[in-house]
Amino acid sequence: MAEVINMPRLSDTMEEGTVAAWLKKVGDKIEEGDIIAEIETDKATMEFESFHEGTLLHIGVQEGETTKVDQLLAIIGEEGEDISSLLNGKAEGQESDATPEGEDTVADTISTEQSDEKSHDTISEGNNEAELPEGVIVVTMPRLSDTMEEGTVSTWLKKVGDEVEEGDILAEIETDKATMEFESFQSGTLLYVGLEEGESAKVDALLAIIGPAGIDVSSVAKNFKAGSSDVTPEPKKEEKPVDAPKVVEAKAAEPVIATSSTSSNGRIFASPLAKKMAEEKGINLAQVNGSGENGRIIKRDIENFTPVVAAQSSAPVAKFVPSGQEDFDEVPNSNMRKAIAKNLAKSKFTAPHYYLNVEFDMENAIAFRAQYNSMPDTKISYNDMIVKACALALKQHPQVNSQWFDDRMKLNNHVHIGVAVAVPDGLLVPVVKFANEQSLTQIGAAVKEFAGKARNKKLTLDEMEGSTFTISNLGMFGIESFTSIINQPNSAILSVGAIVSKPVVKNGVVVPGNTMKLTMACDHRTVDGATGAQFLQTLKGYIENPVTMLV
Repeated sequence: MAEVINMPRLSDTMEEGTVAAWLKKVGDKIEEGDIIAEIETDKATMEFESFHEGTLLHIGVQEGETTKVDQLLAIIGEEGEDISSLLNGKAEGQESDATPEGEDTVADTISTEQSDEKSHDTISEGNNEAELPEGVIVVTMPRLSDTMEEGTVSTWLKKVGDEVEEGDILAEIETDKATMEFESFQSGTLLYVGLEEGESAKVDALLAIIGPAGIDVSSVAKNFKAGSSDVTPEPKKEEKPVDAPKVVEAKAAEPVIATSSTSSNGRIFASPLAKKMAEEKGINLAQVNGSGENGRIIKRDIENFTPVVAAQSSAPVAKFVPSGQEDFDEVPNSNMRKAIAKNLAKSKFTAPHYYLNVEFDMENAIAFRAQYNSMPDTKISYNDMIVKACALALKQHPQVNSQWFDDRMKLNNHVHIGVAVAVPDGLLVPVVKFANEQSLTQIGAAVKEFAGKARNKKLTLDEMEGSTFTISNLGMFGIESFTSIINQPNSAILSVGAIVSKPVVKNGVVVPGNTMKLTMACDHRTVDGATGAQFLQTLKGYIENPVTMLV
């Protein structure tokens, strides 16, 4: 029976492959383990090993041609076998990865199309709906934020067999913004858990099954199509055509980068196992004589290899050979890290950023803070002062407190300031709402509370949404100046550096001073250069004369 071989995925980032060379031609006999082609991926040229035996009946991609992963690469079967039915789906004059509209691919001939919508009490089966066992509820991965695409189970607070009441916390789910408690809206027994702690799945994928105690829900779990909104049973065996060709996604041989040799085309003929053994033993394959077919180096050649020791010269030259070993650790990207990357990339490459740099005299601010903190039970930071000053300045410059839409600008009359807080896995931005109406003490208390919640992953969505302007402060780390990426949909973000003691010129005389550098990144679609400069002048007045913030 014919085996359809698809373009394999030979690396984690591979989306398409190019056939660099076919090592077998149509009509050749194929043994399991034979190298049939060299595939060029996005990372290297790799040997592709057959996991089937038979005759190479068809080549779908010629040397130098490219096709996407999972598209037809070759067909292996019995000599003389009719494979015309497998090739009829390929349109004349199109590339090998093109599928004619209205025609079935090979994979379609052995799969049952599932298109019915999911409900919480049925399993779609073809065009009919099979009822779930009475009282059984399928719980799917919830969408806990507007931007959430997948979630990770941080902790299960219930285990299989536990009774669950409506309102009980089932699990803690890590989203792209925070770790949040997930509450059950059903009562019953936890019958099945679809994800273990630390595992991730798309929104609407199977999370758990709740129902009456003692019910077997293994078939419900098995039939649920993970990662989609469909609860899908497996195709019934009788629905599969008896003579349908078996479609197998080809597995790759151990990735081995093609190396040089003494052959005419510069290629060493060696099995993947032989190459691996040679690498482990530090053997140069160019020195090994192959005993396999056509001089191919195989396992026994490596096992029996004796290195040739060159005669020592009368004046040996010492040569240093580094003995270090490349090493690395891989850390899976958390949902938060992936969301930060996605949002910042979108902001950087959609909003036309420009930057305004200023340096403020901090002498009065230092004196003001010391005097303010001398009051009982009062302590504010320089960051609190900057938040308050920005809030007051934004009321006078609504253009900086704006948001861009394709057909309009939104000038916000309220001031909600986002304060960036570093956490171990990224950055969170809790929001001080109506900051212009709050006192310095109130702002200080709010920022301190938010920072603690952020580091403990206890911030709620409401506490992180709605900012109209953002402040990022790295001054406490000794950073004198830096630029930030705008936190969309804001139009600007202020980067705050450290207070630096240095000589300054006042009234024509060089005297000791303290200054602080700030950089504002602006979206040029909403904030013109002059507008941003006027805002910073107003901000300068409040920072250099902080008593005016109390008026």
